[in-house]
Amino acid sequence: MFGMSVFQSVLERLKAEEDGEGASAEERVAHASIRGLNGGFVGNLAASGIADSGAVQRAYFDTASDEMLAPAKPVPKPVVPGHLARILPEQIAADLALTEIETLQTLTDKRRRFAAENHPDRHDPDYRANATLRMKIANMLIDEAQRRLRLMQRR
Repeated sequence: MFGMSVFQSVLERLKAEEDGEGASAEERVAHASIRGLNGGFVGNLAASGIADSGAVQRAYFDTASDEMLAPAKPVPKPVVPGHLARILPEQIAADLALTEIETLQTLTDKRRRFAAENHPDRHDPDYRANATLRMKIANMLIDEAQRRLRLMQRR
């Protein structure tokens, strides 16, 4: 094992254990159902006679409380936030409150605040299309405002 990397030496050791080198017959039988982590930490319980799948299920139901076994209550559908219904560019521009005195920093700050409230990942899947549309339009408006500001700064 000298002259090998740590990884190579571990592989060699695992191969040797798998082949049963250096282990007694009792050790090989005791560890036969657990090979590395592939078999999990519990090993093959059914093969060892310790438990069957029905025993695990019965143990769960025997220890579960009534609350755990009760059917799930239906979750009410979330109400669409009012701002997600505003999808016209004029409405989104009003929500952004863009002015003539914006700087690159204020535009960046407005983009972040708008995204914090409107990002599709923050809304129910039923309303993500509107949130996506709002984000696209807001990004377009802010990008255009930044472009104009950069042109003004060059003059």
